[in-house]
Amino acid sequence: MAPTPEPPLRRQVVAELIGTYLLILFGCGAVHAAVLTGAQSGLWQVAIVWGVAIMLAIYSIGSISGAHINPAMTIALAVHRGFPWKNVGPYIAGQLTGAILAAGTLFILFSPHLAALEKLKGVERGQPGSEMTAMCYGEYFPAPGSLGSGTEPYSAEKHAELKAKGNPGQAFLAELLGTAVLAFVVFAVTDDRNSGRPAAGQAPIFIGLTVAVLISVIAPLTQACFNPARDLGPRLFAYFAGWGAIALPGFTDLSWLTVYIVAPMAGSLVGGAVYDFAVRPAAGKN
Repeated sequence: MAPTPEPPLRRQVVAELIGTYLLILFGCGAVHAAVLTGAQSGLWQVAIVWGVAIMLAIYSIGSISGAHINPAMTIALAVHRGFPWKNVGPYIAGQLTGAILAAGTLFILFSPHLAALEKLKGVERGQPGSEMTAMCYGEYFPAPGSLGSGTEPYSAEKHAELKAKGNPGQAFLAELLGTAVLAFVVFAVTDDRNSGRPAAGQAPIFIGLTVAVLISVIAPLTQACFNPARDLGPRLFAYFAGWGAIALPGFTDLSWLTVYIVAPMAGSLVGGAVYDFAVRPAAGKN
C-alpha cells in the first residue's frame, strides 16, 4: 500500500489555525469565566480545561499538521526533529491568526461581563488597573487576578504592592522551565524509540495533563504561558480592543517579549535538547 501523501502546506496551516483557535477559545474561555463570573472554583479547574483543550486540539488536527499549536514547539521541532524551516513561518502565522480570532470571539461573548467588572471596580479600560480584565487575553506577572476580586473599588496602592512582588528574572525562569518540561514530555511521549511511551493515540492525553500540572504550579507566578501564540495573539487583539499600552507596553516594558515569547522559545529548545542528549540515546535502538 502506498503511503498517504502529506497534505499541502496550505491545509496544514489552516489546521494549525483551527487547532490554535480551539485551544485559545477553550483555555482563555475558562480564564474569562473564572475572572469575570467566578465560574471556576480554584486554579485546578482552569488548568484542567487548558489540558483538555490541548488534547482536543491535537486529536482534531494532529493528523494534518502534527498539531504544533505553539510557535515554541514549531521551532523546537525544526531544530531537533527536522521539521522543514520553510514551513516554520507559515505555521506560526496560522497559530497567531487562530489565537487572534479566538480572542475576538471571546471578546464578543464576554463584552458585557468585561464592562461590568471595570464599572464595579471603577477602572477605565486602557488605564492602570485594567490589567484585571486585560489578563483574560495577555498575561502578566505576578498574576493580577486579586485586583478584580471582591467588591471594593480598585486600589492603586494595592496594585503597587502587587507589582512590587514582580521579578522579571524569576518570571523568565518560570516560563523557560515550564516550556522546557512541556517540550521534554512532548518529545518523550511521541518518540517511537521510547518503550515507556503511552499506547498509540494516547500521547495527547498526557501532553494535556502535563500542561494542566504546569499551570497549577506556575500560573500564580506568570499566568503560565509556555506558548507565544497563546499570549501574543490575544494580547494584540486586546491592544486594538481598547486596552492599548496596558496590553502591549511596547518598548517601555519589554517583559511581554522576554517572559512570554523569548523564554518559551528558549525553554522548548532546552527541553528538546535534554531529552535528545540525556534520555533518547538510552531509550532504544536507532
